[in-house]
Amino acid sequence: MRKLIVSAFVSLDGVVQAPGGPGEDESGGFSRGGWTVPYFDESVGQFMDELMGHPFDLVLGRRTYDIFAAFWPHASEEEGAAPLNDAVKHVASRGRPELTWERSRLLEGDVAEAVAALKQQDGRELQVHGSGELLQTLWSAGLVDELRLLTFPVVLGAGKRLFAGGAAPTAYELASSRTSATGVVMAVYRAAGQPQTGTFGQPAE
Repeated sequence: MRKLIVSAFVSLDGVVQAPGGPGEDESGGFSRGGWTVPYFDESVGQFMDELMGHPFDLVLGRRTYDIFAAFWPHASEEEGAAPLNDAVKHVASRGRPELTWERSRLLEGDVAEAVAALKQQDGRELQVHGSGELLQTLWSAGLVDELRLLTFPVVLGAGKRLFAGGAAPTAYELASSRTSATGVVMAVYRAAGQPQTGTFGQPAE
């Protein structure tokens, strides 16, 4: 069985839209693309290298796929292209686009069911990057096994959120964390069943 792992850049107010650069995703009038760039330092880069330093396949929404496909096939190994180009890319789309990036496959039928079927297979872990709309489907279906979250010390005020509503209630346990000199908190959370509740001042059951 394969694990589904979400890696996300997120602001303090939960925004995940267009972290990489201006023009990446201006839908909804978003004008602050590239908000992560001033905070990237060696330790953030090292964390990303660790996340992508072993074989994996990708599950991507169409917009993120197009952004990746425009860059990574032409990038160098020094830029970190090899793991992404070697991965099988499973793409969620409402249409039937031509997928020109090598090893790309369209997810057929219901996306949640298709991803659930991928998880039942043997093989590499499945990583999700970006893909904000796809994430909402994965959250609501309870398909995410691990969350690798980089929280940047900035409030953006508007933009697409990591959790836009409708996520299946899930508890997570903190597996590891560290903080960069620029204030980026890098944490790995693993799904740990249903959320538990209690009352202050009373013994736990």
